[in-house]
Amino acid sequence: MEEKRLRAELLAELHDNILPFWQERMTDPRGGFFGRMTGCGELVPDAERSAILYGRILWTFSAAGRTTGRDEYLRTAARARDYLLEHFVDREHGGVFWSVDAEGRPLDTKKQFYALAFAIYGLSEYARATGDRLAVEEAAALFRAIEAHSYDPANNGYEEAAARDWQPIADMRLSDKDANERKTMNTHLHILEAYTNLLRVWPDAVLRRQTRNLLEIFLDRIVDAQTGHLGLFFDEQWEPRSNGVYSFGHDIEASWLMLETAFVLGDDALTERTRACCARIADAALEGLAEDGSLLYERHADGTLDRERHWWVQAECVVGLFYLYRFHDRREALAPALGTWRYIRERLVDRSGGEWWWSILPDGSVNRRDDKAGFWKCPYHNGRMCMEVAGLIG
Repeated sequence: MEEKRLRAELLAELHDNILPFWQERMTDPRGGFFGRMTGCGELVPDAERSAILYGRILWTFSAAGRTTGRDEYLRTAARARDYLLEHFVDREHGGVFWSVDAEGRPLDTKKQFYALAFAIYGLSEYARATGDRLAVEEAAALFRAIEAHSYDPANNGYEEAAARDWQPIADMRLSDKDANERKTMNTHLHILEAYTNLLRVWPDAVLRRQTRNLLEIFLDRIVDAQTGHLGLFFDEQWEPRSNGVYSFGHDIEASWLMLETAFVLGDDALTERTRACCARIADAALEGLAEDGSLLYERHADGTLDRERHWWVQAECVVGLFYLYRFHDRREALAPALGTWRYIRERLVDRSGGEWWWSILPDGSVNRRDDKAGFWKCPYHNGRMCMEVAGLIG
């Protein structure tokens, strides 16, 4: 009964709150989607638009259309696909621009490989939902761009960023809070996620080889064998640059995405190795689980904790705990999964304005400083949580 009730609540959250917010409040009648709404609910129609936001909107509505059969979701997905291909794809040099202005003109033209990965993720999901061959071809072209310009054949792994013409770039950071290092866990995780999804619609031998290689990079390089946590930043030769810093949200997210990749690859030995590793990562992540059911944001190198409760961390916590329950025979993981969902439902969901707040601050107040929708705030983490867990319950 608990699982059935959880499934019903998650699907109601998806169909009655998350998806309608993006369709009704963020759709730009001139084309595409608006780039920002503030945490106070103020629409900023002239805000820049990010490739990350568009790739994630494309994935979310494609997955919603695929899992429900609702045509209105596929129409919204097609809107995102069309805008992404028309305005973000660089037809001169390849790849996707980091951002465009509100008129769809290139704004920041650097090639952040994290953004290419999300374009692949969205396009491949659209292909899963519709059979669209153009989406497969465009996603395959982006895969080849990552392999040509990001993959490091000497040391293995993927570098962070390049200039528009693929030349070296001094500042490779994904955001202001990140370290300026050549290799990061975060970019590797989302390339892994994208390649896994592309493999479902394009069973290319090189793609399969590189997807497996990425998973093995996590098993051999990124996961700390001593702590179970993921390392965050590395130099070119994979020397760690973030010792003692733990991102609980990325840990719990990786604990299920890595296992999903192993399932798609279909190698029994690799799956069992990955399963054991993912259980260790999840246990490490849950060091940040608070008594109220929420997952803290981060542990700093000095041992202090960032106690902000970010929307995406809570969403990934529900999925990670449900994976522990379903695929690791950890029956005791269901109760905390329900507890995290209860925290989300009671604290993070905006019942009057729609969608979720960015976070709950350490003092328990709602964070209205950060966006309700924007460059990074999207329907992907929370929408995926609803679809993933509801799908596992069946």
